[in-house]
Amino acid sequence: MTPFRYMRATDAASAVLKGGAAGARYLGGGTNLVDLMRENIETPESLVDVTGLPGGIDELPGGGLRIGAAVRNTALAEHRAVRLRYPMLARAILAGASGQIRNMATVGGNILQRTRCSYFYDEAGSRCNKRHPGEGCDAVGGFNRNHAILGASSACVAVHPSDMCVALAALDAVVHLRGNGGERRLAFTALHRLPGELPDVDTMLQPGELITAVEIPPMPFAARSTYRKVRDRSSYAFALVSVAAALDVEGGQVRDVRIALGGVAHKPWRAERAEALLRGGPLSATSFAAAAEAELASAQALSGNGFKIDLARRTLVAVLEDLSGEIA
Repeated sequence: MTPFRYMRATDAASAVLKGGAAGARYLGGGTNLVDLMRENIETPESLVDVTGLPGGIDELPGGGLRIGAAVRNTALAEHRAVRLRYPMLARAILAGASGQIRNMATVGGNILQRTRCSYFYDEAGSRCNKRHPGEGCDAVGGFNRNHAILGASSACVAVHPSDMCVALAALDAVVHLRGNGGERRLAFTALHRLPGELPDVDTMLQPGELITAVEIPPMPFAARSTYRKVRDRSSYAFALVSVAAALDVEGGQVRDVRIALGGVAHKPWRAERAEALLRGGPLSATSFAAAAEAELASAQALSGNGFKIDLARRTLVAVLEDLSGEIA
């Protein structure tokens, strides 16, 4: 591990002041960043510990929630308002990691975790454009069973590993940011990037910008929502495919719907095509299948992950059928 300087921030202003320096990184629970530092993939000159920043989970007028970036994943999953109003979020967090990791991991750190692509972690023997831009991507022609089927590029086929982020994308969450230029808000679906020609740039954050909170708007029908994760083993593993969904039904018609997919792209994938087809349509297995087909129409398989396309299609249909049965 490369030597670094350690600093603690007492508030957002001091964090941004310290974190804006060249080579600085923000440190939350460290469940991802410290691992990358041990492998010499991340080599920050200084770490700014932001776990002591004021935080909490505040209920907003109208029923929404504001979640501080320093809130631990366990606290968020166990919060009564989250379990009752946004069960997909609680289930996604619980599916994501063991209790020990959830007790350490923060909301901000979970959002900014980096891919678990094995080639990204193999500093000594693999080419990776995310690690060294312009070097190449060994995953394209290598072992790519877990890799992207949507939104990938020839430069990178890695997937975003977070379960929590899939639920936040489906819930129309908004990220609160603070940087040297002041404060701003960004739709959660706009925070993470697809790889394009710049796979080493994971998000739309500006240099030194700090996530201070995540806001979830009121969404009454999200009380009937769920998260399903398909993985290789029942113990904690990253998703091959996951689905976060909420369904609002009236008189046998889909009045509104929210869907996001995980394990399929470089970012949490909001299923906007499927949502558009379902809204105003009949509540039926046929419409669910058509929506899933439309969403996966642009999917492209690599040599080892073609099964993911059908798996994503069937998982999405199964989740919608389960939700429609609960509503009925």
